[in-house]
Amino acid sequence: MTSTPVSKTERLERTPLDSDARRLATALHRNGIGANGVVAILMRNDKRYFTITEACRYVGARFVVLNWHAPGVEIRAILDDSGAALLFGHTDLLSAAAAVLPATMPVVEVPIVPCPSAAGPRCLQSWIAAHPPLEGPAQKLRGIFPYTSGSTGLPKGIRRGFDQVRGDVWDLYRDLSRSFLDLTPGDRLYVCAPLYHTAPNGIAQFALAGGDAELWIGSKFDAEEFLATVERERITHVYLVPTMMVRLLKLPEATRHRYDLSSLRFAVSTGAPCSREVKDAINDWMGPILREAYGASETSFMTYITAAESRRKPGSVGRPINGAVLRILDDALCECPVGTTGTVYIHQPRFGPFSYTNTVGALAHQSVDGFVTVGDVGRVDADGYLYLSDRKKDMIISGGVNIFPAEIEAALLQLDSVADCAVFGIPDDEFGESICAFIQPMPGARRDPESVRSQLRGRLAGFKMPKRIEYAEQLPREDSGKIFKRRLRDPFWEGHVRRI
Repeated sequence: MTSTPVSKTERLERTPLDSDARRLATALHRNGIGANGVVAILMRNDKRYFTITEACRYVGARFVVLNWHAPGVEIRAILDDSGAALLFGHTDLLSAAAAVLPATMPVVEVPIVPCPSAAGPRCLQSWIAAHPPLEGPAQKLRGIFPYTSGSTGLPKGIRRGFDQVRGDVWDLYRDLSRSFLDLTPGDRLYVCAPLYHTAPNGIAQFALAGGDAELWIGSKFDAEEFLATVERERITHVYLVPTMMVRLLKLPEATRHRYDLSSLRFAVSTGAPCSREVKDAINDWMGPILREAYGASETSFMTYITAAESRRKPGSVGRPINGAVLRILDDALCECPVGTTGTVYIHQPRFGPFSYTNTVGALAHQSVDGFVTVGDVGRVDADGYLYLSDRKKDMIISGGVNIFPAEIEAALLQLDSVADCAVFGIPDDEFGESICAFIQPMPGARRDPESVRSQLRGRLAGFKMPKRIEYAEQLPREDSGKIFKRRLRDPFWEGHVRRI
């Protein structure tokens, strides 16, 4: 049964959630999925996502969250690589992916509208109703089994280590609901970023573990609908990424101030560096509510900064939290002096080690004495605050000068004509690389590269000015703020032996 999905916001009700999750856990157990098993989820944002993830917690299984925008070949590769024994999916998404699904892959359909009474046994609601609740406590959390796109090749899985001696990560999630999200009884957290991304999924899981705040799930982000939901549901906490904030700030002034946001007292941003101008504008509009966190799928959240700290330390993503330790190392793996830029290495003992699937030897170049890097570049000041420059793999080297695209992207996003952008290096016979910017224009905006350059003067040094500016109706960028630059960059490097 299929239906056209509509935008909606749902409140997660804890009692039916627990009842359904326990019944689904029995179904998983009877289908051979127990401790260290793997299931996959191909769904849009939906409160039933958490019925599935909670059932996995009860039996000790991992869950793979699939990006439903991904091409079929990528979905198939992840299913094969992860060893998923069962796939849950919205009916229409399963139909669209049917041609690439393994012939023996069992599936459980999650209809957009409720199952009819005559629904088959593989409809989620029917499956839940057919099984008694699983008794006893949940297993220690194995949790999410995410895949990261990387810069080349197929996605690689991030499999977190597990042992019975280590403390339950669910207890850490419970701690984070208070120390990280500042959730108290009666608070309402609203998440409308895609749950197939680690950060919004994790934020929602923290709230679920805390147990005493309400969790609201939006099916997708729309700037004005976001404001209407905050007003209507008296939301206190929200999850945002920089792209969302830019879209909110580009709403007409009358629209922005039409809604009562007085209930809102906390917003957390992750996923991509957020410019000082955007952070200040949000705090000026909504009050000093914006916190920024830095982390990665491999390491979880590592640093954290409040609105007040951001005013004192503009550009910083904060100091380590929850026992995390940072090191800034140079290319010889020596400690950098305070204030010197190098590669950011991280150690978070409470989350334990991880390994990659299908990438032989990757960690040999990422791990030093238990500290791991995901390729981010930054520095730490005398007070221990971290400042990120960019991803090392995205760095442009033009005429021997290191140029970080994030700075240029932040400047472009301040322009009224720019809805989204991506900056990267392309081949240049004279300088090695030159700067290319792809711009997704605002509706009705004029496509004028020279006007863009004119507006950037005074914001950027001359050597950081994009030499080439291209326009695209839509960039290959997900709602999380992560752009698949490889899809834009690779055509420029075809036929070149070098890639930098």
